[in-house]
Amino acid sequence: MSTLLSNGISALTSFQRALSTISHNVANANTPGYSRQVLDLSARAGQAYGFGFIGAGVQVDSVRRVTDLFNFARSLDSAAELGRLGELAALAGRVDKLVSDQGTGLTGPWSKFFDAGQGVSTQPTSTAARQNLLAAGEALAARFRSLDAQFKGMESELNGKLRAGVDDANRLSAEIARLNQEIVRQRGLAGGQPPNDLLDQRERLIGELSARLGVNTVLQDDGALNVFTPSGQAMVVGTTSLRLGTVADPFSPDRLELAIETPHGRVLLNDGAIGGALGGLLEFRRDVLDPAAAQLGRMAATLAHSFNAQHRAGVDLYGQPGGDFFTPIVPTTAGHTLNAGSAALSASLSDIAGYRGEDVVLAFDGTGWSATERTTGRAVPLGGSGTAGDPLVFNGVSVVVSGTAAPGDRFLVRPAIGAAGQLSIAVKDPARIAAASPLRASADLANVGNMSVQSLTVEDAGILDFNASHTIVFTGPNSYTIDGVGPHAYDPDAGIAQGGWRLKLEGTPVAGDSFRIAPRGAGSSDNGNARLFAVLDGRGQLDGGNLSLNGALGQLTTSVGSAARHAEYARDAQQIIDTQVRAEREAVSGVNLDEEAANLVRYQQAYQAAAQMIGTADTLFQTLLAAVRR
Repeated sequence: MSTLLSNGISALTSFQRALSTISHNVANANTPGYSRQVLDLSARAGQAYGFGFIGAGVQVDSVRRVTDLFNFARSLDSAAELGRLGELAALAGRVDKLVSDQGTGLTGPWSKFFDAGQGVSTQPTSTAARQNLLAAGEALAARFRSLDAQFKGMESELNGKLRAGVDDANRLSAEIARLNQEIVRQRGLAGGQPPNDLLDQRERLIGELSARLGVNTVLQDDGALNVFTPSGQAMVVGTTSLRLGTVADPFSPDRLELAIETPHGRVLLNDGAIGGALGGLLEFRRDVLDPAAAQLGRMAATLAHSFNAQHRAGVDLYGQPGGDFFTPIVPTTAGHTLNAGSAALSASLSDIAGYRGEDVVLAFDGTGWSATERTTGRAVPLGGSGTAGDPLVFNGVSVVVSGTAAPGDRFLVRPAIGAAGQLSIAVKDPARIAAASPLRASADLANVGNMSVQSLTVEDAGILDFNASHTIVFTGPNSYTIDGVGPHAYDPDAGIAQGGWRLKLEGTPVAGDSFRIAPRGAGSSDNGNARLFAVLDGRGQLDGGNLSLNGALGQLTTSVGSAARHAEYARDAQQIIDTQVRAEREAVSGVNLDEEAANLVRYQQAYQAAAQMIGTADTLFQTLLAAVRR
């Protein structure tokens, strides 16, 4: 009878706890991150009698969560990847709209500017055509400056996002460390039994942290969960959390980087050291924003440099040599914050064909300079010594060093980023547009041969004497003199070159035939130079002369658009994967109300049966007492 009573009591107590667990599951069916809990029941050890063992009832071993550790690890990876791709796709899409939209992109102003150049070529003396070219040039320069300002604004916005993300990550890691402490304490008080609801809270917070920076976890024997960044830097160790922080770039104080504050000092995290939303921000800056800004600046600098060079090769309506059409663009330089010397750098574009646009770090080792690409660390071929007469030369850029550099000093040269913000029109007077060729060539009317002028071009306006006249006299079919100096051998393919100009002729000369080269006067209606700068956009200039400005514009829109589409497709695919991971978790750990309802009925009936057992034991006991009384 005592066995019957004790069995009933154990069953009643166990089923009561089972019903409480079921009610807890039902109450938290819609709680984010909640894992379904179940009771682990086992039979108590039976009591031995001569004829065998009589059972001693049931006991509750534990209340455990129904979880899948592999699914938890997958959910962390999925959250990190979705956070990374979400930021990358959103920001890359904004850059794509900026450069491709008709209202903000370059295509419209670009076409109008070179169309206006064609207008000057068609009507070189027209004030309206010239004014239209200036207006179109200013509109194009303004669009370059606007895009550059937008990119700088996105850089500032990215800094703000980094600060906010770091604050969130620090808050979450501190809360995870606090939960670790509480979980260890409660496990100790409960004899090693798991505090399930705290474990759910901790996993939810770790999932949120992973969405921000990507994490890996390692479980300790005492129940604490250590959290690490993808590169292995500890964020939470036991009950201690380490803090993330932002530090200024040593070359650019307005550019933030991420670092983690360890007991041994601050450790800088490179772009690949973290994932999640913060990793997506850094990846966007490295792979989309910086390349787009560099390509934009490269186009602006190439346009200004090449258009100015061609403009200087002509003469304006006043008969004066053309000056710069655009204000010259100067690459920016910045010294490292730890530099000890007094050196300063000044940079200029020297070779458009070799102009690349990547950021380059120049380092001084005490005896000489070396150059490396900032993003990749690859060595860059470097020439020169850094003096004004022998500047440092790399990637189409010349650098002059003033002052004295100390060993270990480093400088960042940015040939392209920020260049678009410098673009503006230097010419204000329409008559100052140098549409005419500076020289004209003519054959003497007394010439006997059939030779005629094919072309006269300016190859180097820097050494050209715009006011000089020259007389070329052929001494035979294969020789000539210039201003009485010679004879010189005549090469029909190479033509005749001197003092920055080149004259090409066609036909066969006779001894005594002469040609005259003379400067053009004021008010010339010639359009020789305008014909050249009007088609400058289609001339191969970049990448060793293999890429035109039109091609560079196409590369800008295509590369940004491709990056945006790729990020968008990857984000959408990851969203599907994340949904699948969540569904798998719900299938294992989620609360199924139908199942809980069935369990509720089952344990309710078991509870009632246990109560009936206790009632039966009581009846037997009362019967026994009644028998004794008689």
